[in-house]
Parts: sequence; C-alpha cells; structure tokens
Amino acid sequence: MIDDRIFCPSCGADTEHATIKSGQESLVKCDECGAVHPLQRRRMRLVTLKVIVNKGEISRPYYIKMPEDEELRVGEELLVDDPSQDVVMTEIASLETDRRVEAAPAGALKTVWARAVDEIPLRISVFRRGQTHSLKVTTPGEEVFEVGDVRTIEAFRFKVVKIKLRGEGFADRAEAKDILRVWGRAL
Repeated sequence: MIDDRIFCPSCGADTEHATIKSGQESLVKCDECGAVHPLQRRRMRLVTLKVIVNKGEISRPYYIKMPEDEELRVGEELLVDDPSQDVVMTEIASLETDRRVEAAPAGALKTVWARAVDEIPLRISVFRRGQTHSLKVTTPGEEVFEVGDVRTIEAFRFKVVKIKLRGEGFADRAEAKDILRVWGRAL
C-alpha cells in the first residue's frame, strides 16, 4: 500500500492504491476501480540557499540545503544548519528572488535575509530618579517579558511598565524575539 492517496485517471479522483511494481516508475492498482497505471515518482531536488543572518550588529552568510519546492514566508522561523558553521534559529525578515517577495519556493530564491532569534540583544530603558538609563542585554529569544514583572539587570532592579513590539504597537506580554524595547521603573 502507498501512504498517500493517488490520482486515478479512471476514477478521476484521489483514491487508495496498491503497489504492483516499485522503482523509478512504479506500477499501481486503484483499490476503487481496479485500474492499473504507472506512477512516476518525483525526485526531491535540493537547492543550496544563501541565508544572511543578522545577529545583533553582525551579519553573516550561511548556506543551507533544502527541497526546491519548500515554500518560505516572511515572518516564519527557519533553522539554519550550515555544516561549516553553527546552527542558528532565525526569523525570516525578507526574501529575494529578482525582487523582494513575501513568499516563494526555495528554488526561486536568490537570498534569504533573517534575524537570529535563539539569543537576541534586548534594549531596556529604566527610569530612575529623573534619569533614563539605557541597557542592552542578551537573552534567549523565547524568554517572556510581561508588564508588572520585576527584574534585576546589572545594578538596576525595576518593574516592567511598557513593552514595544518589533512589528507595530505595544503588548502586555511578549517573547523577547518579538520585542523592540522594554521600559521599566526602578524600584
């Protein structure tokens, strides 16, 4: 039995099939009508994709292999596993074919622009005695910040009062990878 339902030309629909002969061109038999027909198996072709990963203030090119028909979209996460470098979890920021697009199959892409989200630099502004102190910390991208949280970073103990998102607007709760800036009031 073949895992997927296959289009039967006699029935005109996707049906269950039994394999009669395996190989590059398999021979299958429809379970519904009994028709026997060839099934050409498509080979999965891999493409080498250039991914420019921005990690803080440093951008570095990585090269990964993936199926040419795999669809990539801006905003999705992409695991970049370059054998000659390290493994980085990223979020796709931009896709480039001959122009910038929101989505495309890997085979049509020239470059993927991404932002590392496994460890991210987070900007925090803490208001203390009439002054605002700007801090920059590296934190796991999945760490959650919430308005009302009490945190201690460097010599500052503060309460989170506002969270600005990378996209648009503000939130009461968000993961560090989605945050542009956190504001706090010193305690």
